Amino acid sequence: MKSSLSPGAIGVKANQLEAIELAHYYGFEAVEPQAEYIRGLDDAAIAKLRDALRANNVAWGATGLRLNLNADDKTWDEDMNLLPATAKALQKAGVTRGVRWITPNSDTLTYLKNFKMHIARVRQAATILDDNGIRLGLEYVGPKTAWISRRYAFIHTMAEVRELIAEVGKRNVGILLDSWHWYTSSETAADILALTNHDIVSIDLNDAPAGVPVDQQIDSKRELPAATGVIDVKSFLASLRKIGFDGPIRAEPFNAELRKLPREQALATTIASIKKAFAL
Repeated sequence: MKSSLSPGAIGVKANQLEAIELAHYYGFEAVEPQAEYIRGLDDAAIAKLRDALRANNVAWGATGLRLNLNADDKTWDEDMNLLPATAKALQKAGVTRGVRWITPNSDTLTYLKNFKMHIARVRQAATILDDNGIRLGLEYVGPKTAWISRRYAFIHTMAEVRELIAEVGKRNVGILLDSWHWYTSSETAADILALTNHDIVSIDLNDAPAGVPVDQQIDSKRELPAATGVIDVKSFLASLRKIGFDGPIRAEPFNAELRKLPREQALATTIASIKKAFAL
């Protein structure tokens, strides 16, 4: 498992080269690739990025992909028109993991209609990514406050996202597993132990505010890893170790107080929280 820096997730502004250097300086082992930026680079600039990774002894983590899975057809077609160039550039840069969340509800699509649309769209995107050696991790969104907020609930548990992945039928599609969504979906270590290393593309590691019932947790109000002990991060990580997970782990706390901190303090606080969790 590798601690990975995602600057935007903790309110830190940094271009790609800065992010690589910051990851090294603060002790992260990986850094999030900025897919939209990398797509616009020529071969020389991509080579410079790879040199920077080697010089700073930092690996690539998982990149967020522009895949609006629940968008209208026009927006989806726009995404698909851009994806081949993005995937090709990411492959040249050495990136092998990309991720995207699944919106857990809809005002217009029943579960079945939404499921069928996601099968087709994930398969289309995954085929392009697979041609460029990139795995796709799908993140389910667990909080009840999220999936009941529209007329029709959609995928919001590990079991459901695994059903989607099975129907897509592409070997390069797996799960972006977030301790926050694992907790808010009332899942356990057994759910993780039923997976393999190959099933998981990337990990998000977070904690939850204390004193809030699980069904009342709000997706945009989280805590850094091992901050409160509400989420059983020790069991979560121990289960990942048992199945041999060897990919990137980032903090994505959506925490307003963290975002107010000076950049240096936010980075130091985040890596300290990840290391604390790893040591449990």
